[in-house]
Amino acid sequence: MELQDEFYNNAQYIETASGNKVSRQSVLCGSQNIVINGKTVIMTNCVIRGDLANVRIGRHCIIGKNSVIRPAFKKFSKGVAFFPLHIGDHVLIEEDSIVNAAQIGSFVHIGKNCVIGRRSVLKDCCAIADNTILPPESVIPPFTLYSGSPGKMIAELPDCTQDLMCDITVSYYQHFKPHGKGK
Repeated sequence: MELQDEFYNNAQYIETASGNKVSRQSVLCGSQNIVINGKTVIMTNCVIRGDLANVRIGRHCIIGKNSVIRPAFKKFSKGVAFFPLHIGDHVLIEEDSIVNAAQIGSFVHIGKNCVIGRRSVLKDCCAIADNTILPPESVIPPFTLYSGSPGKMIAELPDCTQDLMCDITVSYYQHFKPHGKGK
């Protein structure tokens, strides 16, 4: 299935030298602590909390509208500690999701309206279905699909998951094109 071109208002997005497309309506707190490796799309009204700890986002990632990306934390008797968040390559996070994970591997698909509990680890090539809530400190193994509240494994993913996620994220980026006028 070929994706349709999705046009965005050129004035609403900033395109970096490495090909990242970041909405001007997204909020990047502590931008000096946020590293985006290239060809990543950050949609409107996203919040990335680099002011809490370092956030690294790989290549060809798509962060959907209204999503919140924030580093994991742990409470101690003397206060709270935040831990860096690393998101791998070819990750698709759909709209309205909240990610509070310790790590997200490469080739991961997080559906719409999901909550990823604090200090969760999502291994490479896994998927989270729409409307799933993962409890804190969940570990999602490779090639599994989780769904529900709380999230439980409901299926195994095929060995070609890595190739599928590459195709999806690269194709999305290629079809996300500037449009001169407001749309």
